[in-house]
Amino acid sequence: MADVLKLGLPKGSLEAATIDLFAQAGWTITARSRNYFPSIDDPAISCALVRSQEMGPYVAGGTLDAGLTGIDWVMETEADVEVMRPLIYSKSSDRQARWVLVVKNDSPIRRIEDLGGKVVATELVEFTRRHLKTRGIDARVEFSWGATEAKVVEGLADAAVEITETGSTIRAHGLRIVCDLLHTHTVLIANKESLRDPVKKAKIDQIALMLGAALEARGKVLLKLDVRRGDLERVLEHLPSLRAPTVSHLSDPEWYAVETVTDRDAVRDLIPQLKAAGAEGILEVDIRKLV
Repeated sequence: MADVLKLGLPKGSLEAATIDLFAQAGWTITARSRNYFPSIDDPAISCALVRSQEMGPYVAGGTLDAGLTGIDWVMETEADVEVMRPLIYSKSSDRQARWVLVVKNDSPIRRIEDLGGKVVATELVEFTRRHLKTRGIDARVEFSWGATEAKVVEGLADAAVEITETGSTIRAHGLRIVCDLLHTHTVLIANKESLRDPVKKAKIDQIALMLGAALEARGKVLLKLDVRRGDLERVLEHLPSLRAPTVSHLSDPEWYAVETVTDRDAVRDLIPQLKAAGAEGILEVDIRKLV
């Protein structure tokens, strides 16, 4: 069908996390063994597994209407796509993946400017070349398909541009981070022509909204509690909220029910404070979506 949205899902390290995110957003995606076309419980969408590195060109060229990939690969390929919204759902949501310049611990390279005349290995070739050119640095950038750190360790390259979150693997190889070149995250991208189709645009907007709502909810919880009239003000002093806590009367006029949305990581300190202020029946509820 012409109006079915062709959606690209990242194959590889983000595949399982992406399927989990869609499940939280309301779509069930079922991967098939040795098959690049997972099923989805939405007749208006068809899915394809695509390497993140190739997603931008496929979306820009119209093979796909939309897809999820890293902003780094959009920049690498200079794909002419519409970036709909960032979707940060890495293994550690508090750390953003970054492309860094690494060298041996004993390397004389201390600044990126020291790369003049050197060999740099990376998978992010075009971005690295452009980055160095804008800084007036004349280095030879060579494509590396995996095991990039090993090329520096073995002396096949003077430096490498590699992706990391914590830097622990880099340090384990006896390497040193010189500087960051690019912070990256997953984005939902769309074909510009597809966005001119009202039906496809509506579906892309729906996906962007619901994925964003699912991610927003991951760091939040709903707190529900009961409090006596005389303790209400003291309890409300402790309560953060998106706007203001919801306060409603119980059947007993001396009691109130209070609800609020708060940060998940604040709850362990907040609940004892609420209890000490007079709150009772405190209930923490997971949130699936927050719009």
